[in-house]
Amino acid sequence: MTISPPDAQFRHVGLYVRDLDAMVAFYQRVLGMVVTDQGPTQRGGRIVFLSRSPLEHHQLVLVEGRDDAMGVGLINQLSFRLSSLKDLQTFNEIFKTEGVRVDRTMNHGNAWSIYCYDPEDNRLELYAGSPWYIAQPCAEPLDLDESEEVLMAQTEALVRADPTFMLKADWAKRQAAAVGVDPATIDVD
Repeated sequence: MTISPPDAQFRHVGLYVRDLDAMVAFYQRVLGMVVTDQGPTQRGGRIVFLSRSPLEHHQLVLVEGRDDAMGVGLINQLSFRLSSLKDLQTFNEIFKTEGVRVDRTMNHGNAWSIYCYDPEDNRLELYAGSPWYIAQPCAEPLDLDESEEVLMAQTEALVRADPTFMLKADWAKRQAAAVGVDPATIDVD
């Protein structure tokens, strides 16, 4: 008999950093996170906990101690879910103002994303979910300077042309069953 893992949802990530103060300032200023706690580590460095959620003590942990021997690209990306496409467009403007280095903006059909870098070249993804699902990967270019209405219409045309298309709510119910959750309890936003 195989034991099913308990429900474990992603809530935070920890990063070793070179310049703790610069990293904390970036996540506060650009992403609006707040410091929830900070202090010394057992190894003598400093640690800072940040969150943007009233329900999560920390979504990001920054720890002094990253050095060249550790290499670069220790993570693929840190992903931050947004409430709407409009919020993603707002971040696009913030990133322009702040001079944040953007890797790319993508339409995934089931979500719209901006991939960018923090001051130590950790890749971030900020994304907003769409009301649709199509199989991944799907990575079409996205022009966030277009109107929200145009982007919605472009995305709907993209997903409806895909043979795996379904409404997000239908996919969520299928996924709930796959992970052992009663689909009737799923509230899709």
